[in-house]
Amino acid sequence: MVATSQKRSWIYRYKSPLDGRMRQTKIGEWPAMSLASATVAWEKLREERGAGGDPGLAKRETKAREDATAAAEREQRALKDLTVAQVCNSYLVRHIELNRSAKGAAEVRRMFETMLGDTANLPAVDVTRSVAFDLIESFARIPVQAAKLRAEMGAAWDYALDAGRLPESAANWWRLIMRGKLRSKGRELQGMKVGTAKRVLSVAELRVLIPWLPNFPRLAEDVCTLYLWTMARGSEICAMEVEEIVEEADGLWWIVPKAKTKNHWREHAADFRVPLVGRAETVVRRRVALVKTGYLFVSNGEYGHVEQKTIGCTVWMRMPYSKTRPLYERARLPVERWAPHDLRRSSRTQLAAIGCPDEIAEVMLGHMKPGITGTYNLHEYDKEKRKWIMLLDQHLESLVRSGA
Repeated sequence: MVATSQKRSWIYRYKSPLDGRMRQTKIGEWPAMSLASATVAWEKLREERGAGGDPGLAKRETKAREDATAAAEREQRALKDLTVAQVCNSYLVRHIELNRSAKGAAEVRRMFETMLGDTANLPAVDVTRSVAFDLIESFARIPVQAAKLRAEMGAAWDYALDAGRLPESAANWWRLIMRGKLRSKGRELQGMKVGTAKRVLSVAELRVLIPWLPNFPRLAEDVCTLYLWTMARGSEICAMEVEEIVEEADGLWWIVPKAKTKNHWREHAADFRVPLVGRAETVVRRRVALVKTGYLFVSNGEYGHVEQKTIGCTVWMRMPYSKTRPLYERARLPVERWAPHDLRRSSRTQLAAIGCPDEIAEVMLGHMKPGITGTYNLHEYDKEKRKWIMLLDQHLESLVRSGA
C-alpha cells in the first residue's frame, strides 16, 4: 500500500521479464478495494508476470487502444455532424481569403451565404448526387453563376477531403454533376436574345463613336479612351495609380504591378508594361497633374478608385434603348449594343488589320505566352509594343479624320 495525504493505493511492484527494469502498476484504492480483493488481483498479476508478460505495459497498451478507439469514434461523430455550411466556411477562411483578392473572396462568401439555402444545414456526409444536382439545377436559369457555385463547392469538398475533415469515402458529387451543361446563353436586350458572340466594333462604328466620346462625362470618356489606346483590361485601367506612370528614354510608360494583373497567380508572370502614346498619354498626363498621387480615377467607394461596373453603367445609360432613369436628360450613343470591354477587343482587331503579328499583339494585351514558350521566352517586347501602339494611334486617328 502506498499512502499519500489524500488517498491510499494498492500497488504491485515487480521486475519486468521483458527488459529487467523495475516497474509498478496500480491495482486499486483502499477502502474501495479491500485487502482480500487486492490480494486476488495481485495474484493474477503475478501469474501474468510469471508467464513472461509485463502487466503494467499490457495495461498501458490496452489503455492506449481504448483511447485511440474513443478518439476515432469522436472524430467520426464530428465528421458526421459537420454541415455543408461549415465545410464551405472552412474553405473560405483557410484558403480563399488567404489566396484571392478581397473582392474575389467577398464574391465567394456572397455565393455561400445567399445560394446554399436549406442545403447549408445538411450534414456534409449526407450530400448525395441528387442533393448536389437539385441545388445547382435550381440556378440553371443563370448558368454562369450556377457554374461558379458548382466549381466553388467542388473545390470546398476537395479541400475538406485533403484536410481530413470529411471521410475518405465521401464522394465529391459537385465535380460529377452537370458537367458541360452550364453554359451562358448570351445576353437579352429589349426582349431579344443577342447570343454569346463577342462584339467587335467595325471601322464604320469606330469612325462615329470616337468623336462622340466627349459626350460622356469626363470619367467615362477617359476610361473608354484608355481602353481603345492601350487595350488594357478595365480593372487595370480603373485602378491606375500615379506611382505606376514612369517617364523613360523612349517616352511615357504605365507599369502595372504583377499583383494587380489577371496573371498575378502565375509563376512566370511579370509587371505589365504599357506604352502611353497619343490620346492615352494626354489623358494620363492630365489626370496625374490633377491628382498628384494615388489613383487617377478617384472614388469615395470601397476601393478608393472607380469600379469597372460604374463605367459599364454609364455606357448603358446612354444607349438609345436604355430606360434607366427615364427623366434624366443625356446624350444617346450613336453606336448600339457594346460594352467597355468590347473597345479592348475592337482595338486588338484593328491592330491585326494593320498587320501586327499575333505574338506581339497578345503581349500587348497582357496575355501570357502559352506552354514552354512562356517558360523560356521572357523577352518583354518593349520596342515592339511602342512601335505598334504608335501605329494603332495613327490608325485610330485616321479613322476619326476620315469620318469627319
